[in-house]
Amino acid sequence: MSSVLVSTTINGDPIEFACPPEETLLDSLRDRVGLTGVKEGCGTGDCGSCSVTLDGRLMCSCLVLSAEVEGRQVGTVEGMVENGQLHPLQESFIDNAALQCGICTPGFLIAANALLERNPSPTEKEIRYALAGNLCRCTGYDKIVRAVQVASKEMRKKSKKTKKK
Repeated sequence: MSSVLVSTTINGDPIEFACPPEETLLDSLRDRVGLTGVKEGCGTGDCGSCSVTLDGRLMCSCLVLSAEVEGRQVGTVEGMVENGQLHPLQESFIDNAALQCGICTPGFLIAANALLERNPSPTEKEIRYALAGNLCRCTGYDKIVRAVQVASKEMRKKSKKTKKK
């Protein structure tokens, strides 16, 4: 079987891997790169568990072929941690009990982060709309929405402190 060599940037780090031409980004991230934060929930792009960013745009990695990320920027939940510190969204999900089994959590975190990068002060309606592509069977959406609201507030406070310095 032939393989394709993929050179990409994942979470800011240049990465190369070989994979079959028909392999999805989800499978390559998990099986070849070792980033198991992306989860396979449905395999059809309906649940959002495998969400990543591709050149800053939210995508379901189960719907993207690995060969398509050649020369592009991929962001996963593992990239949200900076210098060993959890991202404010990750902390807020823990503090607000916005997770249970964990299958959907990485996708929700990536989707919420993509929203807050575009809109640091979203309304509840905007949060719910941005997370509509992610399904949770355990926690319930109110805790997840609350966690995004809390994180948004914390991130704005930190941003103001950074700007004052």
